[in-house]
Amino acid sequence: MEHHEVLVIGGGNAGVSLAARLLRDGAEGVAVVESQSTHRYRPLLNYVGSGEASMSALERPAAKVMPQGATWVEDQVVSVAPAAPSVRLASGREVGCTTLVVCPGLEEDWAATPGLQEAQTAGWAGSTFTVDTARRLWPALRDLTHGRVLFTMPPEPAPCGATALKPLFMACDHWRRRGVLDDIEVHLVLPGATPLGLPGPDARLERVLASYGVRVHREARVTGLADRRVTVTTPTGDVELDDVAHAHVVPHYRAPRWVAESDLAGATDAGLVDVDPQTMRHRRHPAVWSLGDVADLGTRPSGGGLRKQVAVLSHNITTDGSEPPQHYDGYTVMPITTSRRRLMLVEVDRDGQPSPTVPFPDLTKPRVLTWYADRYGLPLTYFKRILRGKV
Repeated sequence: MEHHEVLVIGGGNAGVSLAARLLRDGAEGVAVVESQSTHRYRPLLNYVGSGEASMSALERPAAKVMPQGATWVEDQVVSVAPAAPSVRLASGREVGCTTLVVCPGLEEDWAATPGLQEAQTAGWAGSTFTVDTARRLWPALRDLTHGRVLFTMPPEPAPCGATALKPLFMACDHWRRRGVLDDIEVHLVLPGATPLGLPGPDARLERVLASYGVRVHREARVTGLADRRVTVTTPTGDVELDDVAHAHVVPHYRAPRWVAESDLAGATDAGLVDVDPQTMRHRRHPAVWSLGDVADLGTRPSGGGLRKQVAVLSHNITTDGSEPPQHYDGYTVMPITTSRRRLMLVEVDRDGQPSPTVPFPDLTKPRVLTWYADRYGLPLTYFKRILRGKV
């Protein structure tokens, strides 16, 4: 059986940046399992869907971002034996390891939103969270002068779900500048009573929603799409929205089936990997670790949170037993545009307490500078430093 000292499942942000950091911290025999030939900086998909970026800005060949010194296993995991630990690949190969890191990300749960795939195929629904439809969103929205549109925020777990507000606010700002916003009926479906469940940032977001005249459905979810009709289920009953010009419906998410149906998963409905949320070590299998969207870390997944997780997990793996483990405090960040050129940065810990990277100025106040940092600065940092284990 093929064997590696450290086997990392997943070649996204989590897997590549962790593999690079492990190598920098002295680990040997690091391998990354990833079947996709294209690597994407997914936060930019929101800007693609808002006319502020192209797909070429966020895509790189996977071979170009794989850390030098790591083995790329260009295949897909179909099952895992966490006690060994080992994995079986789609090609039929079995690969064993001394240390297994599980970070394949989440998968769309299409069954949770009946009719969504069909509506996407028909062209009147999609989201910036789905690569195939992100590029179609802006052409569908930019020339609207009247009609009804709908946006959703996905329930947790989701890959930085709060950023689903970005295309909503940037589209509304565009329509207002064109003088047509009053003729467009904009709906937002929230999974909770407020956008984030955080009093301070929510107060600001509620003011922005009111300024654009957005009709908000709270503690709600989309439960059906068909023939440009969207059914929204709320605590007081179903709301039927007819003649929808476009529906930005983010799919629900869950762990890959091979995770959810293995002994990796805990008790969550989404099948997340059952780890200690501070050390990121599996609760039952000490040779297994997990980070990123698929790990049950008790916090909202985000790229900013990953940077903290990678540093802690690399230390814990490379010093296992020789030094006390470091702890991840659940830090996460939610960058939300409130207009075409302004962005608020919400940083909190696992308990929802503010955890700002810099104490001044208040970055939860929408600013032009933070918009440019999010749109231009972070993608550059991502490809030049984060994926190389330098942050």
